Amino acid sequence: MLRHLSIRDFVIVAALELEFDRGFTVFSGETGAGKSILIDALALTLGARADADVVRTGTSRADITAEFGTGPQVAHWLDEQALARGEPDSVDGGSVLLRRVIDINGRSRAFINGTPATLAQLRELGEMLVDIHGQHAHQLLMRPDAQRTLFDTHAGLTPIAEEVARAYRNWRDAVHALELAKTRDRELALERERLAWQLAELDKLAPQPGEWEEISAEHRRLAHSASLIEGVRGALDSLSEADNAMLGQLGSILSKLRDLADIDPALGDALASLEPAEIQLREAVYSLTHYAQKLELDPGQLAQVEMRLDALHSLARKFRLQPEALPAEHEARRAQLAALDEAADLDKLNAAVDACRAIYLREAKRLSKARAQAAKSLSAAVTAGMQELSMAGGSFEVSLVALAEGGAQGLEQIEFRVAGHAGVPAKPLAKVASGGELARISLALAVVASAASLTPTLIFDEVDTGIGGGVAEVVGRLLHQLGRERQVLCVTHLPQVAARGDHHLQVAKAAAPDGGTLSSVISLDHSSRVEEVARMLGGLEITATTRRHAKEMLAA
Repeated sequence: MLRHLSIRDFVIVAALELEFDRGFTVFSGETGAGKSILIDALALTLGARADADVVRTGTSRADITAEFGTGPQVAHWLDEQALARGEPDSVDGGSVLLRRVIDINGRSRAFINGTPATLAQLRELGEMLVDIHGQHAHQLLMRPDAQRTLFDTHAGLTPIAEEVARAYRNWRDAVHALELAKTRDRELALERERLAWQLAELDKLAPQPGEWEEISAEHRRLAHSASLIEGVRGALDSLSEADNAMLGQLGSILSKLRDLADIDPALGDALASLEPAEIQLREAVYSLTHYAQKLELDPGQLAQVEMRLDALHSLARKFRLQPEALPAEHEARRAQLAALDEAADLDKLNAAVDACRAIYLREAKRLSKARAQAAKSLSAAVTAGMQELSMAGGSFEVSLVALAEGGAQGLEQIEFRVAGHAGVPAKPLAKVASGGELARISLALAVVASAASLTPTLIFDEVDTGIGGGVAEVVGRLLHQLGRERQVLCVTHLPQVAARGDHHLQVAKAAAPDGGTLSSVISLDHSSRVEEVARMLGGLEITATTRRHAKEMLAA
């Protein structure tokens, strides 16, 4: 439930701190005082869109914070999103703090429990916390898409409807791919011919990964074979084969030092340093001898390597690539040709269309079956609500109108139909309902839908527009009944509804020092509630009669 709402510099609200309790809370006040502004501010903390116009004139930013009590579902969601939980308490088990800041340039920032969050996160969390029925809800009922959305949401069919929409998109994509393949048949054939020729060129040479680097190194070695042979032979002569070779001289030195070390052990360190040098020289001579045995001049192999290098270089120039990139290009052209062959495989594309259509029909039929069951339940519930709202004998019907071809929303269009009186055939809501009837049907739908919802806080923003008299008393009673199980907030202009509230907040406006207008909210006690209900009954002039009537309504 909503516990606290803090508003700073929002439209005509300078600073406001509101505490909320369980039950049915009503907001009343003169037209333009800012009753719906409070709901708009709360909606921003739930992820609604905002612009710079909401920032109070003369200030730099609007700042709205809402605190809610939480249950297990919200706590689980916060854990999944890695967002900190509020401190646990004995009321609701925990709390969550939603904050929205909008600056004068229209830039917006959002926070959940002090951690920066996205608007998508605010909206997802807000759907678990609050259900808002706006003052224009009855006007939206004229639109077929709004009727479908309301029905699917109430029936809990939104996830299935989303699956149907996804399956429909996949089916249409498959159909589009087939149509494209048919219309581009000539273009695809030319493209395939070009790719096939390019792939044949690459296949003939078959460049291998790393080949360019390896063959370049081989070419350098073969091209410099004479220099390598001459250099290695010279090194062997100097090290071991010449009369004055280094290895022989070092051996002679070591022999003399060993004899001297027997006389003076102090020469042992010098001897220990030279002996490893002799070992390393012998190992070097062995390695060079082994290398020299394999090294030979091979003009034929050099010519072959040069031909391969030239072929790779020429092909790379033809494809406008570096030679080392040829193997990757080879694989890419092979994959492109395979994809083109697949795209040109009309049998395979036809099979894909059939498979996607079958999946769509399976999901759509599942949705249709669930809708048929939910339609009976909602029709009966709203019809019962209409009887209470002075539409005796009237009936409400959720009609599933079959579509010639399925669409993204399923195999049928949802159409709300109503009969205003007994014995009258039901007709589309948009054609037969008057403004007052439409408002009452909308309210009946809202009450039924809210009763089926698990959302802890319900907000009704002037949904009683167009209603009066005895019907208003029924509306107040229905909302009060909802307030026994849920927290209900209602912005109203009807005294019959206001008198039913467990709590009553009055919204008032006054002139600001700078000549503007400021809105304020006060919580009413019993005596001030009498005055407010009397004002709602009689207008600006409150008489003893209206006060007496107000007391009777509050007592009832």
